Amino acid sequence: METADNRNSYLPCISAISSCLVLSVVYVASLYVWNSQHNREHPSTIKKRFFSCFVMTLISPASLYFGLSEKVFQSATIWELLGLRWPGFIQAIILPLCLTMILFLGPLSLQVINGIWKLYAEPMYWLGSARTLIWWRNQVIAPLSEEWTFRACMLPLLLQCFSPTTAIFICPLFFGVAHFHHVHERIKMGMEVKHALIVSCFQFSYTTLFGAYAAFLFFKTGHFVAPFAAHSFCNHMGFPDLSEVATYEGPWKRAGLMSLFVLGLIAWCFFLTPMTNPSFFSNNLFWHKQLV
Repeated sequence: METADNRNSYLPCISAISSCLVLSVVYVASLYVWNSQHNREHPSTIKKRFFSCFVMTLISPASLYFGLSEKVFQSATIWELLGLRWPGFIQAIILPLCLTMILFLGPLSLQVINGIWKLYAEPMYWLGSARTLIWWRNQVIAPLSEEWTFRACMLPLLLQCFSPTTAIFICPLFFGVAHFHHVHERIKMGMEVKHALIVSCFQFSYTTLFGAYAAFLFFKTGHFVAPFAAHSFCNHMGFPDLSEVATYEGPWKRAGLMSLFVLGLIAWCFFLTPMTNPSFFSNNLFWHKQLV
């Protein structure tokens, strides 16, 4: 028989999940409040959505202000809980970024072989990119607003009542589901409903996996900039294209290139915990919680 104490113990969890759900719905809805006939790549659509992201960045922290208990605020400020602090800031940029680059060892190796990496040394490449709204959306605004809303403003709420491991895997579900709004856009652009659903389900899978990684980085580093840097880099690289390996002649060369993809994954798993040691980032925000 359910007692009053049991019901009261469920309330914080129900409240946290409800707050995260509301944030997800409001975030997606903010992108569609504009009456526009253009697709998501049109400059006018991008600019309007930039404004929506700006508004969401302002209102999302309210979920922490009203959702966290007073006991939490006795040990940390709301800015620290949001991952905005100076101690360990530089490390929180460099180490997670390097860790993510290890994961992308295969794609990065292909860029070296193809000579694409030489573009990164060209100032005009960066200048030309920075002049496009799509680059700002993919590399700055989207990673910033999504990590702010779906990690910084959600994970502390979930950590109130769930273990870190559980919270880290619950948090990205809201992030993954939020990407299903692309179904509407794909159908609007002429894609068949079945195909649009398949693509969106695939997108849900890898965005949820990345979301768990981003939540892990936020938890371990205590810095918002850590998942932001990883997110921006992943947006730049895109989903690893294994089919490109098949275009190279010679089975040994293809096997060697494929092994770099596998080696990157193995090395990432090996360095994941050592390179995210909380002591590197002066992180004692969640010192009382342990990953299990």
